[in-house]
Amino acid sequence: MAQEAARIRQGMKTPRAAAVAGILFSLLAITSFLLFRISIPPNPLSQPAGMIHHPKTISVALYLVPFAGIAFLWFMGVIRDRLGDYEDRFFATVFLGSGLIFVSMIFTGAAEVAGIITVLGHERATLIQSGSYYLGRAEAYQTMNIYAARMAGVFMMATCTITLQTRTLPRWIALLGYVLALTLLLSIGRFEWLFLLFPLWVLLISGYMLMEDLRKRA
Repeated sequence: MAQEAARIRQGMKTPRAAAVAGILFSLLAITSFLLFRISIPPNPLSQPAGMIHHPKTISVALYLVPFAGIAFLWFMGVIRDRLGDYEDRFFATVFLGSGLIFVSMIFTGAAEVAGIITVLGHERATLIQSGSYYLGRAEAYQTMNIYAARMAGVFMMATCTITLQTRTLPRWIALLGYVLALTLLLSIGRFEWLFLLFPLWVLLISGYMLMEDLRKRA
């Protein structure tokens, strides 16, 4: 009897923890993305004026990225814990792999931007004249807007498939996730703002899970 009660309490805590972690990731990721966008020109071949004039804003955005990644890892872990024995090994592997690659990509892109900012503050002329600035900008752009975004799309598709199989989320959320994932996979190279679809989708899932958990408790 005591074990059954403990299992019920754990089952109630799991959706709440996933919701909190997902909401935290969404808010941090959206804030960091917006700070980057208002400080750095979207064209990777543009002049470094934006990065030179907004170093503090970019530093705040870079400071938020690791915490967003940690919250996302926590979100993944709690989702897997919630699925438990119903987790499909194939899609679970895609879910876990794409999520880890996504975090590594956003960390890599943030590290490249941080390196550019650091060198600009000391050897600005050398960095620009040598072409290293434009190379670093292009690498950061490709990492964040191409590879990270496409891994986010793969993660969304795996998550939607798992939730459809286990019925842990409403069908309309899963179908919406498929549409948004295909949009990320096919269009992100041309429309950088579409990257926001991923944290907004995580926010939707997290908000639903939190409301469902509160409803069951009531």
